Amino acid sequence: MMTAGLTFAIINTSLQYLGINHQINSGSAVLYQYGIALLLFVPLIKKGAIRTAMSSDFRLLHVLRVGVSVIGIQLWTWALAYPVPIWQGIALLMTSPLFATIGSGLLLRESVSTVRWFATLVGFAGAMLILEPWSDAFMWASLLPLGAAFFWASASLLTKFTVSRDTPTTIVFYLLVLMLPFDLIFGLPHLVVPNTWQPWTLLILIGMLTAIAQWAIAKAYSVADASFVQPFDHAKLPLNVLGGYLVFGWVPPGQLWIGSAMIITAVAFVTHYERRRNPIEVLWEEHDK
Repeated sequence: MMTAGLTFAIINTSLQYLGINHQINSGSAVLYQYGIALLLFVPLIKKGAIRTAMSSDFRLLHVLRVGVSVIGIQLWTWALAYPVPIWQGIALLMTSPLFATIGSGLLLRESVSTVRWFATLVGFAGAMLILEPWSDAFMWASLLPLGAAFFWASASLLTKFTVSRDTPTTIVFYLLVLMLPFDLIFGLPHLVVPNTWQPWTLLILIGMLTAIAQWAIAKAYSVADASFVQPFDHAKLPLNVLGGYLVFGWVPPGQLWIGSAMIITAVAFVTHYERRRNPIEVLWEEHDK
């Protein structure tokens, strides 16, 4: 998870640099990012792994998982290209587990305790502190990371379910292959083709790191409980803040850390609660029925 956090910090900073300095729009950036990742990842798959992936019990779930992931990725890359400061976007992305709580309560009709609802409200209050919608500096694009967090919460729930039987290689394989048609739809109509070596170098680096980061996340969830993994995911905040400072000179305001502390505390409580309930086993029991 630390590997994923570090690589995504580099990816996010590089994507924002390409958007600001080379005018590469979000659709083009995602097409290059995941297209290159696919080209680099497929040759690394061991013989027979593709056949194993195709025999997965969760093929339809993988399609659904990739579909919601694509929407989240497009919203996030759009936010970076706008640009929304990295420190603000990453802090808002950390609300993703809180959206999972809302979904489990309202959509899955899961019993959610009053204390858990309160923790979720505290987390979103922290997000509002970071957004400052009452401020004159507020811009609508700041809401894009929240949209990405919502769709990635859905994808995360599906990923935690599929890792119960599928390998990390299978999960990344489906993500990269099934994303390609979506990326072509969003990217081709307004494709930007760089004409210098610098953006191409960054795009190749981004593609390579994307494949590594996606595999690392799937591997983390396959070998450890979410409650153990989640605290390491929070390291992405200081890493991305550092990237934004080194490349763009962005210094986050004090309320970022207060709002982030509220979000992290809420997520820690919700994740601990989920561990006690063990949602993967519950979902699998329902699947078997």
